[in-house]
Amino acid sequence: MYTTVNEDGILNNYPTETKMQFAEYPAIWEQRQYLIQGVFATLLVATLVLVAFTAS
Repeated sequence: MYTTVNEDGILNNYPTETKMQFAEYPAIWEQRQYLIQGVFATLLVATLVLVAFTAS
C-alpha cells in the first residue's frame, strides 16, 4: 500500500491499482441462455402479479 504524509502529519493511504480488464461480447450460446433466463423471469413475475391480484 502506498502511503503519503502531508505537512500536518495526516496519512493518506492509496490502494494498489489493479490491471484493467475489458469485457468481451457474449457468445451465441450465452446470449441464448440470457434470453431463456429473461423469459423465465418474466413468467415468474407475471405469475406473482396475477396471484397477488386474485388474492386481494
